Amino acid sequence: MKFRRLTLVCVSACLLAGCALVPSGGTERHTVTVWLMKGSASAQFLQRFTEEFERTHDDLDLDIRIQEWTGIGEKVQAALEAGGPGGPDVIEVGNTQVPQYVDGGGLLDLTLESLRDWGVRDWLPGLAEPGRQRSTQYGIPWYAANRVVIYRKDLFEQAGIAGPPKTREEWLAATEQLDSRGNQGIYLAGQDWYTLSGFIWDEGGDLAREDGGVWTGTLDTPAALRGMDFYRRLQALGDGPADADEEHPPQAGVFAGGKVAQIVAVPGQARAIVQQNPALDGALGFFPVPGESADRPGAVFTGGSDLVVPKNTDQRDGAVAVVEELAGAKWNTELARTMNYVPNKATLAGAVTGEEGVAAMAAGAAQGRATPSTPEWAAVEAENPIKEYMTRVLTGADPVTEARRASRRITEALAVPLG
Repeated sequence: MKFRRLTLVCVSACLLAGCALVPSGGTERHTVTVWLMKGSASAQFLQRFTEEFERTHDDLDLDIRIQEWTGIGEKVQAALEAGGPGGPDVIEVGNTQVPQYVDGGGLLDLTLESLRDWGVRDWLPGLAEPGRQRSTQYGIPWYAANRVVIYRKDLFEQAGIAGPPKTREEWLAATEQLDSRGNQGIYLAGQDWYTLSGFIWDEGGDLAREDGGVWTGTLDTPAALRGMDFYRRLQALGDGPADADEEHPPQAGVFAGGKVAQIVAVPGQARAIVQQNPALDGALGFFPVPGESADRPGAVFTGGSDLVVPKNTDQRDGAVAVVEELAGAKWNTELARTMNYVPNKATLAGAVTGEEGVAAMAAGAAQGRATPSTPEWAAVEAENPIKEYMTRVLTGADPVTEARRASRRITEALAVPLG
């Protein structure tokens, strides 16, 4: 996405002289530099936001610079270490990336600002928790996205299923019923560990837990084992490969190419499905991943972005003002409507009820979680013993033995500081 930076038009003589921008009223203007990621917000949204922000903050100008996701980690770390003029004052980062920047000591503590009047109690936990270290808030939730169930309404109707299931047991029964009609009730790859994580959280388990600053893998707890057992039962109702994840092959293509009734994916996958099989246009529906009871959806892994402020900013007040506006109800709901995101608070979910897929995503996001809030989690994902554990269980190995093995490997990875 191309985005032209919005700058204040001033007389060329002042530009050449390098003088401060001082309006007729005598207020000196300062520039707040904001790094946002490519694709997070449309150029039209940023234009509207910038114009209103500058109009209501007569001492501030915005310099919004769009960044590529590729290589962003190293670029952000360099900016946090360098400081000085020209560096970013506000940065959009992936929610699960916040711990690594906190670990480097480069982020501003925003606890007082966020507790004051930013609605901290209503933030989605999957965005807020990775941005917090113990009781200190560094990352401010901006927007979220998570998995839902994409299903074929026609196959559900042909199988006599009145509507989307509300509980896990109803989900299993419906999927078995779809199978009995000659369909593939669900396509669920054997190594879709993000989906497994939701089932584990639903049971009260975790991938890893911290005690006194020490992280330990916990796939071998009774709760986590129950989550894996549900995954096994559901995965068996389709032909997903036991030794591959959802991208090998891409599950959207599998869904488009045959009589697959359901996949677990972000709603945006529906566009890819219809592009590959236009006959499915209008035939797709969405529902939240079911939970153990009908009163609330199941837990899901929540992706998305947080806003952070570098500790070395020389525009602290201006940076805080930008974060407050972008994460506030007005602009957050407008961003959600514009980009089909989940707003940063469950109380704002009504803003996206008009889009079936986004509404399903928002319902699940209220129960959302993120990966363990430690920078060393990246080392776990690099080798990902969770995937190997899943494959072994799905191909007949003893779940308890394999869970202990995977938990040990997680513990070992989390014990080695990144550097």
